[in-house]
Order: sequence, then C-alpha cells, then structure tokens
Amino acid sequence: MSRKQKNAAQAVRQQRVRDAARSLRRPSRDDIARMLLWQMIVTARSRRDSRLVLDRLRDEVVEGLERQGFDVRESETVFEDLIGKYADGLFPFRPKRHLQPASETIYPET
Repeated sequence: MSRKQKNAAQAVRQQRVRDAARSLRRPSRDDIARMLLWQMIVTARSRRDSRLVLDRLRDEVVEGLERQGFDVRESETVFEDLIGKYADGLFPFRPKRHLQPASETIYPET
C-alpha cells in the first residue's frame, strides 16, 4: 500500500473515531485538560494564598512545556493570560452545539 493510500485509510479511520466520539458525546483529552485547568485556576483563586498556589501551578506547567521545547517566557505569558481570562470564575467555554439535543439547539433567526 502506498503512503498516499495509507494516509487516506488513516483519515477514514480517524473520521470514524471522531464521529463515534461525537455520537457518544465523549470528551476529548483536550476537553478534559481545558476543564481541569479552569477548575484548578478558579479553585486556587478562591484561596487566601491564591497567588502562591497559582505561581506554583504556573511553574510546574511551564516546566513541563519547557521540556517539550516551548519557550519559558511565552509559556508564562500564556498561562498568566489564562488566569486573567478565568479570574471572574464565570464558565468561559462556548457551548458545544453538536452535543446538544436537536430540541435544544438554538438556530439563528434568518
């Protein structure tokens, strides 16, 4: 099988996996990671020592990103931006329209 055929077959398999996950309403690893980070930041901000906790969390996350090859300063900036974005504790994620039952889906007026 040629590389092009293998890639085409892999694309079909991946689409089936994504379709199955959608029909099962199964969250991805990234969905869980985003939710976990938001929960950690919101929880840390409610503590008296929030800055200390967030600094430690930032340092650990940035250290892991650095091991992957990411720039330390850029990683710190992105993390601090997320803390600012999540600071109010409001749920920051857009609704997953494809997960809502058809009866709940809101269609824009035409």
